[in-house]
Amino acid sequence: MKKVYNFNAGPCVLPQPAVDAAIEALKDFNGTGMPVISVSHRSKEWDAVMDECRGLWRELLHIPEEYEILFLGGGASLQFLMVAMNLLENKAGYLETGVWAKKALKEAKGIGNAVCIASSADTTYNYIPKGYEIPKDLDYFHITTNNTIYGTEIKYDMDCPVNLVADMSSDIMSRPVDVTKYALIYGGAQKNVGPAGVTFVIVRKDVLGKVTRYLPTMLDYRTHIDGGSMFNTPPVFSIYVMNETLKWVKGLGGVEAIHKMNLEKAQILYDEIDRNPLFVGTAAKEDRSIMNVCFVMAPGYEELQDEFLNFAKAHGMVGVKGHRSVGGFRASIYNACPKSAVQALIDCMQEFEKMHK
Repeated sequence: MKKVYNFNAGPCVLPQPAVDAAIEALKDFNGTGMPVISVSHRSKEWDAVMDECRGLWRELLHIPEEYEILFLGGGASLQFLMVAMNLLENKAGYLETGVWAKKALKEAKGIGNAVCIASSADTTYNYIPKGYEIPKDLDYFHITTNNTIYGTEIKYDMDCPVNLVADMSSDIMSRPVDVTKYALIYGGAQKNVGPAGVTFVIVRKDVLGKVTRYLPTMLDYRTHIDGGSMFNTPPVFSIYVMNETLKWVKGLGGVEAIHKMNLEKAQILYDEIDRNPLFVGTAAKEDRSIMNVCFVMAPGYEELQDEFLNFAKAHGMVGVKGHRSVGGFRASIYNACPKSAVQALIDCMQEFEKMHK
């Protein structure tokens, strides 16, 4: 097989043990004689996977019993709507830190009174707003903890005077999280916890059932709680791979251990960006993401962008082109991206520097 280093922003690199287990499950799922994509979601064999997966979520993130864990379809984009449908009665506040946060706010505005509390749009979202005040009359305050396009991240669990809701699509399981600080956490699985096709929701039960509007059955979180995430047929293959991925995380020592690994990977890459005269980081240093490292050619070297992309590709680097809306480069170094891949990218950057001294 061709050797490549996968820095795609999502779908992303998955741990090899999870991939290998998925391959075997496509041949024969747990001795059923059927592939996992054909097994009944009402079978005892599938019930065992769902129970194990919920248990791993609860164990790895220390999720208290008053929270429900849901596995749904529709991606985080559907959650932009579901959050507002289920929680917005009078007024909601949003922290606008990027494209996805802006889209979440747009959906909420379509439901009711949703306002932007603070934004970093003035400098193309290259920092996390600070010094803002969260009104105490909000039904909830919504944040996007990691911004994949711009490479910024909220790396702490904030104290919030109202229900705190977080889109953690791209940094869930990458660092310890105090779930008790949040009313609801959601995200697509395809960055750190599995393949595309399943969305996770962690919701504190007491925040539900407060709105007076009609809730369509499929958009009511209580429907999926009552149905055990199987009100309709769940995305079984995606959940299976997610379960195997979480088993891998646990085997490494849990979220605390993988956080240490992620910090090391990010540090050596940012150190190279700061040292190398050909490149410059785009995010404010205090807000740099440990998941998505964004950078561009330094002033005076802009004309080398395409040359570096081609050079990197020739050296096995996949997915380092920046998002189409911002250009430049982006290395997504999620949980399963090994330190060796990050070092290979650093070596590539250093070799390119020698060519242009």
